[in-house]
Amino acid sequence: MEISKQIALVTGANRGLGRHIAQELLSRGAKVYAGARNPEMIDLPGVIPLQIDVTDEKSIAKAAEIANDVTLLINNAGSHTGASLLDGEMDKIRLEMDTHYFGTLSVIRAFASIIEKNGGGTILNILSVLSWVSSLNQGTAYPAAKSAEWSLTNSFRLELASKNIRVAGLHVGYMDTDMVAGVTAPKSKPADIAKIAINGIEADSYEIIADDLSRNVQQRLSGGVKAIYQQLF
Repeated sequence: MEISKQIALVTGANRGLGRHIAQELLSRGAKVYAGARNPEMIDLPGVIPLQIDVTDEKSIAKAAEIANDVTLLINNAGSHTGASLLDGEMDKIRLEMDTHYFGTLSVIRAFASIIEKNGGGTILNILSVLSWVSSLNQGTAYPAAKSAEWSLTNSFRLELASKNIRVAGLHVGYMDTDMVAGVTAPKSKPADIAKIAINGIEADSYEIIADDLSRNVQQRLSGGVKAIYQQLF
């Protein structure tokens, strides 16, 4: 895919990785809609601010009417409540699923026909190493939602291939963003991950592994529970 010829929509583009992805796309010549619940918070020159709340289907439909020339969709909007599946507040658990699973599902359903009409293109879902492995440190609701989003990504790969739409997933560990400000583990720079993500799109990759942590976990998946959760044995 030639990035300079694309019209992109990045959700959650007002800060963190989403902002860096929008900036990287701009630097490579793409037209960029920067989506956010509060578009007035978008301060990146050159983008087109777009109001979109991925948990609100009416908001998604309105955004699709405006950004009807999109060929590249990047589902980056996220939430992280830190809730536990066992005893966390159900509203927080639902928010994780509404954002990462149902939100991504709704945005893809709204824009797939647009991308097909425009000649095809790519959808990138920003996943996580936590779509492959759970961690008590970050709450268990978030990994469960990201795992569901990974499965959704695989399903859409199959459903949209015949429509000339490639569906990719980015797996990444901790990044230096507000979402994990309290984490003391090593973190990647969002600007570096944005470059890796766009390079992967440009190379027509289905799966983009952004760091050593994600690469290591991926390699251990074939070993089953014992390889992933050694603390249980």
